[in-house]
Amino acid sequence: MEQALATAVPLAAAPGPLDRLMAMPASAKMKLGVGLAGLVAVIVAIGLWSSQGDYRVLFANLPDKEGGAVVAQLSTMQVPYKFAEGGTAILIPAEKVNEVRLKLAAAGLPKSSVVGFELMDNAKFGQTQTQERVNLQRALEGELTRTISSIDAVESARVHLALPNQNGFFREQQKPSASVVLMLRGGRTLDRAQLAGIVHLVASSVPELQTKDVSVLDQTGALLTENSDRNVAGLDATQLQYVTQMEQSYTKRIQELLEPVVGRENLRASVTADIDFSQSEATSEQFKPNGNPADATVHSQQISDTGGNAGNVPSGVPGATTNQPPVPATAPINGASAPLQAAQGGTIGANGHRETVTNYEVDRTVRVTRNATGLVRHLNAAVVVNQKVNTDAKGKTTSTPLTQDEMDKLTALVQEAIGFDQTRGDSVKVINAPFKAEAAMKAEEL
Repeated sequence: MEQALATAVPLAAAPGPLDRLMAMPASAKMKLGVGLAGLVAVIVAIGLWSSQGDYRVLFANLPDKEGGAVVAQLSTMQVPYKFAEGGTAILIPAEKVNEVRLKLAAAGLPKSSVVGFELMDNAKFGQTQTQERVNLQRALEGELTRTISSIDAVESARVHLALPNQNGFFREQQKPSASVVLMLRGGRTLDRAQLAGIVHLVASSVPELQTKDVSVLDQTGALLTENSDRNVAGLDATQLQYVTQMEQSYTKRIQELLEPVVGRENLRASVTADIDFSQSEATSEQFKPNGNPADATVHSQQISDTGGNAGNVPSGVPGATTNQPPVPATAPINGASAPLQAAQGGTIGANGHRETVTNYEVDRTVRVTRNATGLVRHLNAAVVVNQKVNTDAKGKTTSTPLTQDEMDKLTALVQEAIGFDQTRGDSVKVINAPFKAEAAMKAEEL
């Protein structure tokens, strides 16, 4: 019976994907269509991006003229390119960067307007000394320009050198000087250490050029250096670092001495040091009084004998044989020559005398004293100590000022810590004041 019913009632066929799609409402069909269109767009974009490959920078920050020449050469070479970073960078496929750079270099691109010592490679035979000196100056300016332009904050630079022609006939020679014009990158500035580095770089590259004769300007025409000994000394990064280290060292001494007494969170200290970097030299010459002549060194001695009227004196007729040179032997060859004929002599008369002049070396001492640089002129120390904080049984805090005796002891400790010297004008100020809660919390966090 059941078998007959099974054969009599046919089973319904399962709906296919097309039937389900047709059975969907219109809004669902629209959403599905938009999704499929978006998927196709993404697939197409990925395909296009993968076909273009990875682009990398070929050149950046080229002048307009040089950039146009590079783009024209890329078009001739049929190399795809595009611009980035606001048009300042030229990008090409990454796999062609090295090859294209070599080909452009062979074509002389980009043509750099800065020439260095390669200018001396093309020296012409027979050029004058003036031309050789000018080429050397241009080469040195170019090398300095390249070096300064490699600094991160500097986009480009120009260096101008004034190298006078040295002449040995002039007693006072003219000193060389230099001017540097910097084109800084957008929003970038040079700190004092970087500026001092540029000044010393230029001064060290030119013989007899001093740092005070180097001027540095920015693209706005503002003078970044001043030609005065005081300001040039301020530009010395080594001296600035030395002053900072001295101040930190004195401050640390005060903190290490007072922190165990008042606590780290109850102390603030600062030291200002005035350092003398001037250089001086003194020469003194001392002469000792005359001593025993026997112990002195003889510089020169002259003895003169004068004869009187009595006694024999040298005689003879001028032009006689006494004034003739000796006659060499004529025969035999190996025989002895005729003896020399000496002038007739006599003795000093009774009125004669002998005069002796002796010059002795002067005993002297030459002392050259050079004062050391980096000496402390005077120190100023400022210390603030928190008042005593007392907490009662109810948890209420009150502050109590330190006594005058306690303040005097703290002042004495600070003076000993910095090596206080009243003769050089040192100053120490210790103040007792209540600290704010915020300041104490920040000190604990540190």
